[in-house]
Amino acid sequence: MTALEWEGCVNVRDVGGLVRADNIRRLSDDGWRSLLEHGVSRVVDLRFPEEVAEDPPRDVPIEVVHISLLGDRRTGEFEAEFGAAIDRSESAEEYLVWSYLEFLERGRGRFRRVFEAIADAPPGTVVIHCVGGKDRTGLVVALALRLAGLGIDAVAADYALTEANLRSRHAEWIELAPDGVERRRRELLGPAPASAMERVLVELEARYGSAEDYLRSAGLSEGDLARVRARLAA
Repeated sequence: MTALEWEGCVNVRDVGGLVRADNIRRLSDDGWRSLLEHGVSRVVDLRFPEEVAEDPPRDVPIEVVHISLLGDRRTGEFEAEFGAAIDRSESAEEYLVWSYLEFLERGRGRFRRVFEAIADAPPGTVVIHCVGGKDRTGLVVALALRLAGLGIDAVAADYALTEANLRSRHAEWIELAPDGVERRRRELLGPAPASAMERVLVELEARYGSAEDYLRSAGLSEGDLARVRARLAA
């Protein structure tokens, strides 16, 4: 894994064929030039449609594929259910393990679509991003790295780097919380302990056999699996 300096973003790493990032719409002009110089051919944006709509439009000479990894939150059910779950959690790790496994189980079809977008991307590097590059991006990259044969410990160590990268932005977000309940929720959403990702991957692979088998169960074809592995090995 190689940390990248793209001006405007704070959590960018090349993990081999893929770049994981926080919201690239924050990039400055120099940051966009760095992205282009890195050979990026496709961006996969995992944010909710509402998050995408909040950004001013920007023309870039790169294909952007939007896949809301967590589905549709317009009904309010997402916030209500997951807010209740975080309120009853005693630690960030407890909530992260529960929520990540829920995301993986409920969103198998959307995870398949993300990996299809990686598989059929033009030659070059694929950028995966959400808002902070921690949760949605973290899960996609963890699956990809397991497909590439990286050990769970190494995958979890890469995930954990995000906590320090986002610390200052997260602190600012906490200070803007409107009340104590929301403040506690934000405090629990900041940490990225390696042990949480380790537990998620161990449990997922106990259920399905491997990350590859999880993606097969989601409907990813053998051809797409092979193309993703080849991209990650390049």
